[in-house]
Amino acid sequence: MPELPEVEITKRSLSKHILNQKIEAVTILNPKLRYRLKKKIFSQINGKKILKVTRKSKYILVEISSNYTLLIHLGMTGRFYFLKDKTKKIETSFYANNKILKKHDHLKISFKKFDLIYNDIRKFGFIKLYKNKSFLEIPHTSKLGPEPLSSIFNKKYLTNKLNEKKVSIKNFLMNQQNISGLGNIYVNEALYMSGIHPLLKSKKIKPFKIEILVRSIKKIMKKAILMGGSTIENYHNSEGKTGSYQSNFKVYDRDGQRCLSKGCKSIIKRKLEMGRSIYFCPKCQRI
Repeated sequence: MPELPEVEITKRSLSKHILNQKIEAVTILNPKLRYRLKKKIFSQINGKKILKVTRKSKYILVEISSNYTLLIHLGMTGRFYFLKDKTKKIETSFYANNKILKKHDHLKISFKKFDLIYNDIRKFGFIKLYKNKSFLEIPHTSKLGPEPLSSIFNKKYLTNKLNEKKVSIKNFLMNQQNISGLGNIYVNEALYMSGIHPLLKSKKIKPFKIEILVRSIKKIMKKAILMGGSTIENYHNSEGKTGSYQSNFKVYDRDGQRCLSKGCKSIIKRKLEMGRSIYFCPKCQRI
């Protein structure tokens, strides 16, 4: 599933192409997504102008004239591509490859010189249209915690939140009401960088480790965005470049391989908790 860095790259790609563009028409190609797409609803933005493209956590918000807002979540396999002259494709999203199956196209937004198409194989993503609502009033985004790169997310905030919780630090970080935008990949990497075992109870983390964890999360997020996110499948952004942060993975998807910390000869382990994979070094991340 795309996490904050990948959604940020998608947001930037969309903004580059559709900002200040007028919507000529919206066409429902396949209404079956997590929430069914309805022609009557989306036809309301025909003739409207794209004013702003922003991101909140793993959601993309497209502000449209007349106080409309598109809320987009990419789910597991959601992606956008542009179609110029009916043939030329420009990729804009996390899960992207040259073999786009048109039967998985769901929504087409037509502009004067190109079409923007949302494609989603597994159909876990969704697109909703709201009127006269800010992201604080939209149910999906109203209860989200601070983003990891915000000034609010600091040692004081994290210390106070951790003292309230008895869950594992891995599950705490994955909870979007605590911190928004983190997912399985970057949580595993941040815990490794901090030397914290994923199953350690949140209340038991020492103060100096909390400070290291905050710094690690921010460092990883900044670098992942700079490197275009992590390519799990054949990801290309709108310029045709692949994300490259996966080359920096220290534990994620490295089970059975040697730990990369200097002087450590342990093997990276993998466990399952609540259906999610946990990757850690048993020596560098002791409970």
